[in-house]
Amino acid sequence: MSDTGKLHLVFGGRVSDPQTLDFADLKSMDVIGFFPDYKSAENAWRTAAQRTVDDAEMKYVVVHMHRLLQPELLEAAKPA
Repeated sequence: MSDTGKLHLVFGGRVSDPQTLDFADLKSMDVIGFFPDYKSAENAWRTAAQRTVDDAEMKYVVVHMHRLLQPELLEAAKPA
């Protein structure tokens, strides 16, 4: 299944615990951008994460925005 045309968001910031996604300061989040497919989002994520590789409290993530915007697609994809 191709994911061309599926919206992805890449962002990051300082977390209170590196094992969680509890971002410490939402006002200082680093929004990398929106991407039309997972591959380009992953490339942007890798670049951002590499810049802060020595800082364990910085974390970047890829969010599948299309899953949030169209939750019925997730339901349809679940096995019966």
